[in-house]
Amino acid sequence: MSFPTDGPATWFVTGTSRGIGLELVRQVLERGDNVAATTRSATRLDAALGPVDRARLLPLELDLTDEAAVAAAVRATTGRFGGVDVVVNNAGYGFLGAVEEAGDAEVRTMFEVQIFGVWNVLRAALPGMRAARSGHIINVSSILGLTAFPGWGLYCAAKYALEGLSDSLAAEVADLGIKVNVVEPGYTRTDFLRPSSLGLPARTTDGYEAIREMTEAHLAMPGTQLGDPVKAAAAVIEVAVRGDAPLHQVLGSDSYDLAKARVAALLGDIEAGRELALTTDVDEA
Repeated sequence: MSFPTDGPATWFVTGTSRGIGLELVRQVLERGDNVAATTRSATRLDAALGPVDRARLLPLELDLTDEAAVAAAVRATTGRFGGVDVVVNNAGYGFLGAVEEAGDAEVRTMFEVQIFGVWNVLRAALPGMRAARSGHIINVSSILGLTAFPGWGLYCAAKYALEGLSDSLAAEVADLGIKVNVVEPGYTRTDFLRPSSLGLPARTTDGYEAIREMTEAHLAMPGTQLGDPVKAAAAVIEVAVRGDAPLHQVLGSDSYDLAKARVAALLGDIEAGRELALTTDVDEA
């Protein structure tokens, strides 16, 4: 069992100043566990947390793309609490625009945060977990890591990469006492679709009027999403505490329905291509 039962657990959570990450920190503290909470602004995190007991909180202002800084943050967490039991890679943001419209800097920044930042955290946390032969990694993906919508190509690309990383990591560390899960929330009632968390292309291109309409619809969506961030954070905690959740844990009825539809569509593609697929094996002499 990777979750400690003989004392408070120590969590290392990224992206904690808003949304599911913020609610997760709040609930972890309420459980009596320790939490190192990374954020771009400790002041913003402190204000957003409100009246909670901060005795077990280690706020860390951190740029996840800075490998040395991430390693120092994990060392600081270990120094304060004695180790790291659960890592939740939650930091991220959305981007709405056609694939053609995403500029080089916008693409690189997305991957710096959502993939290279995660990789920095993993490189820093895994050695301690390997030594202890215990630990739990939970990577927060999205239903758009399992399916894709027009206009979400850049975000999907990063989340699909996170899914592949998570699947490989889970197999690599299974015999080391380390558990890995990836959670895929659907639309959740957070700031994710507000300008503070949603990137838009610096320049738009003719021909993508449907994406412009979808963008406007998404910007008007906050407050109407199906997902409850309080319940989503509680579900992440349950995944960690129970230790027997599936590798891929969808969150939300919308996410569940979209995931099932994607699996059915993918199976349809595989079967439709079967005849051609079977022609490419080497002919045996």
